[in-house]
Amino acid sequence: MKHDNKPHKKIKRKLLDKYRLVILTENTFEERLSFKLTRLNVFVTATLFLIVLFTGTYGLIAYTPLREYIPGYSSTALKKRAMALNYKTDSLQRVISMNELYFSSIKKVLQGDVSAVEFNKDSIIESIKVEASEVDFNPSLEDSLLREKVSKEDKYNLFESATAGANFVLFPPVNGTISEPYSLEKKHYAVDIAVVQDAPVKATADGIVIFAEWSPTTGHVIIIEHSYGLISVYKHNSSLVKTQGDLVKAGEVVATAGDSGEFSTGPHLHFELWNDGYSIDPSNFIDFN
Repeated sequence: MKHDNKPHKKIKRKLLDKYRLVILTENTFEERLSFKLTRLNVFVTATLFLIVLFTGTYGLIAYTPLREYIPGYSSTALKKRAMALNYKTDSLQRVISMNELYFSSIKKVLQGDVSAVEFNKDSIIESIKVEASEVDFNPSLEDSLLREKVSKEDKYNLFESATAGANFVLFPPVNGTISEPYSLEKKHYAVDIAVVQDAPVKATADGIVIFAEWSPTTGHVIIIEHSYGLISVYKHNSSLVKTQGDLVKAGEVVATAGDSGEFSTGPHLHFELWNDGYSIDPSNFIDFN
């Protein structure tokens, strides 16, 4: 049985039949231009033109600054600014977290909500002896040569290299009688020194004021941070001379003693010393008389 190929031949003939496109002058009908075309050529040419048009439009929008004027697209500068703000926000969150931890520790110092840590001196000494016994103290050849070189340098630079270590001395904040001593059992991590009203309260060492505020229980409070991880606390003052952020010298007046706060029973100074987060007895280092 033979298939009828006439429709296919008819379509092929329509696609391949040649036509002439003639451009004439309207008045004289003079031929100006003429083109030989087929329907297939016209279809292929139109398709290629549309592909080139779409590709060019996409490239113009995607890879040029013109895309910033199209709704839905964000500019490069805006993206950079958003990233910078994101990094800055993350940094600020970290700073806020550190400040919250810092103020939380200061709050514990003010409220006396801390626990003393007791060390077993004998166990520490024994552990040091065990560790020392395992170390070979015989100097190596490199160490001997280095020691000899340093010894020769020190021999001729005695006055330049021999510098005395800094002596860290605590200055008594006030002079008076201790009305209540330091006591771990009573959770009294301070010494109370009885003084006259408005007696000058002085900084016990060089440092920076990290807290200077008033609280209902302890009155006017000032806290100073010193070197070597030392913090001094002065409570129940009648007034404060320094503010937060001020630099102070040892012996410089920072407040006036008084009777402020609910926990005060008379003019006195409630003085605390903290070293690396642990309370220490101020009377072991300072003579208040």
